[in-house]
Amino acid sequence: MTTVGIAGAGRMGTAFARRLVETGHRVVVWNRTLARAEAAAGDGAEAVADLSALAAAADVILISLTDAAAVEAVVDGLVAAGIKGRLVVDMSTVLPDESRAIAAKVGRAEAEFVDCPVGGTVAPALRGQLLGLAGGTAEALARARPVLEQLCRRVEHLGPAGSGAQMKLAINLPLAVYWQTLAEALALIEGAGISPATAIDLIADSSAGPTVLKNRAQVVVDTLSGADQPGTFDIAGLSKDLDLALRWARSGGKTLPLSEVVKASYEKARAAGLGRFDGASLTRMLLDGS
Repeated sequence: MTTVGIAGAGRMGTAFARRLVETGHRVVVWNRTLARAEAAAGDGAEAVADLSALAAAADVILISLTDAAAVEAVVDGLVAAGIKGRLVVDMSTVLPDESRAIAAKVGRAEAEFVDCPVGGTVAPALRGQLLGLAGGTAEALARARPVLEQLCRRVEHLGPAGSGAQMKLAINLPLAVYWQTLAEALALIEGAGISPATAIDLIADSSAGPTVLKNRAQVVVDTLSGADQPGTFDIAGLSKDLDLALRWARSGGKTLPLSEVVKASYEKARAAGLGRFDGASLTRMLLDGS
């Protein structure tokens, strides 16, 4: 099987490593903090101490990092180590123009590039049920598919490099906005004596219930009942992606008035110390008026 390198041993990078080990791949993991890579190695991957070792060991290198600055730093390190003939797949959420710049840098190093941010979090990653949003050449994606299809239930080729990043912003935007709209919906039943459990159950069972609510209904109920729950895609992450969407819209001369209002709510939630909690904590905060 292909040897897969993973740069970034956060929640998603570690989940990728575990899934790929389970499906028969040799996996090597690098992280800026070596201890994080060693934790991923506990699931059967091999931890490496530097990017040179990652580049030397892997045929396909997946990148899963927080932002474009981190991705660019890693790509610079890989290029310096030498990645001629390798395939680099960036699964981070970045701006489309940033993705295209990274693709050009990889191309100049005589390697191939695919941007493939994903829909879904840790649990679907471990089951191979993510949604892959791929940009790059058809040839590069064909090379990436045997690995991506172990992680994703669907991998869609959307166009040249940067197309996946652009689609990812469009997919995450309604999710970020949803937690504010849920607060406004629940405000309509205040004083009716309807419990959070009943309200969420009914909303989840209706056309007003997106997948995130159907899958995480109990987390939402527990949060609304006063116990904020740690988030797999938390308020800090939602806020970051909402900011990226607004920046991308502005760069194209577009305005997103609803999203601008919701961004202010996220900033308030982060200032209140809710950054690491589930998006439902934004709903609770808005309902409480705190």
